[in-house]
Formats: sequence, structure tokens, C-alpha cells
Amino acid sequence: MPFGRFFRFIVQRSSSMAWLMLCVGILSGLLSAGVLALINYVVHHPSDHSPLVLLGFVGLVAGKILASLGSQVLLVRFSQDTILDLSLSLCAKILRAPLLRSEQRGANHILITLTDDVSWVTWAIQCFPSFLMNGALVLGCGIFLAWLSWSVFLAVLGVAVVSVVVHQWLHTSVRDIIAASRDARAELFQRFRSLTDGLKELLMHRARRQEFVDEEVRGAAELYRKTNLEATRIQALLGAWNAVSLYSLIGFIIFLFPSFGLISSEALTGYIVAMIYMMGPISSIISTAPTLERGQVALDNIERLGISLDVCPEDVQTRELVGLEPEISPIVQWTDVVFSYGQDNDAETPFTLGPISLELCPGELVFIIGGNGSGKSTLVKVLSGLYQPLRGDVRLAGTMITDANREWYREHFSVIFSDFYLFKKLLGHSDSQVHSLAPQYLRLLHLDHKVTVRDRTFSTLDLSQGQRKRLALITAYLEDRSIYVFDEWAADQDPQYKEVFYKTLLPDLRSRGKTVIVITHDDRYFHLGNQVIKLDDGKVVEHVKDSGARMTT
Repeated sequence: MPFGRFFRFIVQRSSSMAWLMLCVGILSGLLSAGVLALINYVVHHPSDHSPLVLLGFVGLVAGKILASLGSQVLLVRFSQDTILDLSLSLCAKILRAPLLRSEQRGANHILITLTDDVSWVTWAIQCFPSFLMNGALVLGCGIFLAWLSWSVFLAVLGVAVVSVVVHQWLHTSVRDIIAASRDARAELFQRFRSLTDGLKELLMHRARRQEFVDEEVRGAAELYRKTNLEATRIQALLGAWNAVSLYSLIGFIIFLFPSFGLISSEALTGYIVAMIYMMGPISSIISTAPTLERGQVALDNIERLGISLDVCPEDVQTRELVGLEPEISPIVQWTDVVFSYGQDNDAETPFTLGPISLELCPGELVFIIGGNGSGKSTLVKVLSGLYQPLRGDVRLAGTMITDANREWYREHFSVIFSDFYLFKKLLGHSDSQVHSLAPQYLRLLHLDHKVTVRDRTFSTLDLSQGQRKRLALITAYLEDRSIYVFDEWAADQDPQYKEVFYKTLLPDLRSRGKTVIVITHDDRYFHLGNQVIKLDDGKVVEHVKDSGARMTT
């Protein structure tokens, strides 16, 4: 069956709906064949106008119409449920997957899958019942033709087999081109992301933006256009070939078979009526096939994304470490931890972090320093559980961290990344918590004159980068986790507010028993920390503990 995988997908989504559509399709085909047989009977027996014949005609037509109507009504609900379920399940898989795997897959491919691929699968699902019903109708008509004349039917079947072989050859070609077209669209989407993300840089350099539009965008758009045109050309050839095959059959039946005495006049009339009757369903199958083909390619992409991302087992560790006692020390312990981007990294020499051993205790302030490319941001992702170590032991309050409890481990960290994203709504917090604490934090961070919070939503995000970082800090405060990590948080703050951050906010978190890790270049504040860890090329080159002395970078 050309679209067997697609039917198996529908069975997996809802077996009852799949078999209902199949049964309705078969029923519709049988009823259509019955209508055709009845018409052929009336044509050859014009004097028979008995009420029974009329009643049979009305019943067959009514049954066919009701079968089609019932299928369409059920289909609308099923297709909408499918697009919702697909979108939610893919989002859930992305959020469960290791961050590194998602980064390797690429944001553009993930977004194309969530938008275009899900939509194509949904459109194909909507077309699939019609495809089944028309296919069943053609099959029913084939049974009727075999009943009229076996010898002619076998000749027709031989012509049909040749047609199907050529059709499958073209079908394979168009499938590969549709897949290439989808990849070309992903590349074009990446260029569009570059346009929005690098808009300022493009506006500042005329030659850069001209080359970007004339070569980068045009090249990706031309590739997408070329693959689409090629797919359309082959699909047009498919349609033309199917039309040639159909009319060739009609020509053989009308002109060739009677001249050899292979068919009686009564059977000839039945064949002509049947072929004309089948032209509509066959045309519908031909027009539906490209949508189903795109749906199958989209389904392959969705399943490929799901397989590549769904490698993180569900977390089975559910116990909380809330309100840890101060004497639980260290809260985080690393022993010879190593992380590497491996051979998938674009660099000629894969970057390796570690081996690193460290201990982080409640109420400690730890500074992590180093130059660009030294591994600070990678360390943050490994420390917070977003990257899985290649080797070494990681413990949280004495509990060994594995894949089974990594999600539980991450729940103890509040992190503001250097490339943080600020949600407009304070997600994951109760209304009462936000209502009681958010105004207090806005005043603390000197933002109450610019931003208000209503229904857990910030009134505006149209702020400077430093002010947006302060809003991100509100989210971190509301989370009230055991460990806080700030990646270059103070880099965009004015000198006055840097003083507030280092001498007021951080000491306040320490006094509440929080472990605070700060990545920074502000060496004049290092004396405030309990530990200063300096990285270079992924290695710890200097580690000062409980030192009030100034350490320079």
C-alpha cells in the first residue's frame, strides 16, 4: 500500500478512528459499485421501473452520502485533536531532551517541524478518508468490471500494472525532492532568523547587508524555489501519466477490444459507464496523492525529531530538597568531572572541560572567572544539569546524580544565563505568591516606577538590557531555589547598581543560606567571595578558597 505507513500512524493515534475510516471507505466503495451495477441494469432493462429498483437506487445513494458525511464530521475532530497532540508531544520531547542534542539538531529544524511538518500531517489526515473512499470506490468498480467480463478485466489489469510501475518510479523521485524541498525551507528559515537576530549589524554595514540579501537569502530562496518547481513538475508528470493511462484504457475498451470480439455490447456499455463513473474518483486520488506524499515526508521528519530528542528517560526521583539545613555541606560536590562537545563540535580540536573537582556549600559566594572561550558558560550548563558529564561524579547533598534524577537535580538551581530569555508572564508561580512578592522585588530592584505585574504578567518588556536582567532576577527570586547562578549578570548594569548587586543582593542571598555562583570580570569584588575559580581552556588554573585577598584576572 503506497501510504501504508501513514495509515499505521493513524492507527497509532486512534485505532478506533482508523478502522472506522477504513470501514466507511470500504462501505462507500461497495455502495458505489452497487449504484453502478444498478445503473447498468436499468440501461439494459429500460422497461423495468419497479418500485423495488427505485427504492434500491435511493437506498444505495443515501447510504453513500451518509457514509461520506459521517466520515467528514468525525474527521474534523480527529484532525484537530491530532495537530494539538502532535504539537504538545513534540514540545514535551524537546523539553525532556538533553540540551546539547537539541542544540545539535538546530533551532531552525525544530521550528520547521513544529510548524510546517505538523500542518502537513494534519492536512494529509484530512485528505486520507477521501483517498480511502475513492480507492474503495475504484476497487468496487473493478469488481463490477470483473463480473462483466473476466477476459477484458485481465487485459485492463495488465495495462493498469504498467501504469502503476511507472507511477511508482515517479513517486519515488518526487518523495526525495519533497524531502529536499523541506530541508531547503529550513535553510531559508535560518536565513530569516539571521535577518532578525543580526538586524543591527546588517544596518551598520552596507556591503554586508547587500551580500546577505543577494547571496545568503537569495541562494536559500532559489534552492527552495528550485526544489519546489522540480517537485511540482514531477507531480504534474504523475497526473499526466495517470490521465494517459486512464484514457488509454477507455480507448482500448471502445476501439480495440470490440474489434477482436473480446467484449459483448452489453459488457461494453457497462465498461464505458464504469470508466466514466470512475474518472471523478481517480482524479480525486491523483489530486490528493501529493498532499499525502508531503504528509508522509512530514511524518518522517516528525518521527526523526522525536527519535533524536527522546533519549532522556523520565525522571523517577521526586523527593524535594527544600529548606536544607545549613549543616548539609557540601550541597554540590564534583569529583573529576569531565565534559566534551565531542566530534560533533565544529572546531578542529573538540573542546573539553575538566577534569574539575569542587565543593559548593550553603551560604557560599563563588566567583568563576576566565577569558572568552575559557569554558565558563559550559561550566554553568554542566553545573546546572543541562549538559551531562562525560566522566566523573556529581552529588547533590550526598545523592549521586544520574540520568534518572537529573531533572530533580536541575530543580534546585535558579540560573540567569548570559543569553537569557525573559518571558512576559511569570510562569510556574501561583497568583498569590506573585501578588504578595512581585511588588516587593520590583521596589528592591528599582523597577516599580517602570513595570507593574498584573495576572502574573509584566506590563512591559520594552526596557534596557540591564533592566531586563533585573526582571529576570525577579523570576529567580520567586523560584527560591537552593543554588543561584548568575552568568555575567552585572555586565549590563551601571556602576551604581553593580554596587547594589554585589554588596546588597548577593549578601542577602547568602544570609538566607543560598549557594551563589557568579561568573564575572569585576575583580574589585572578588574579596567578597568564599571561592574564586579561574578557568583557562576548560581547565582550572587557579582556585582560591576562603580568601579575602584580591585576585586579578
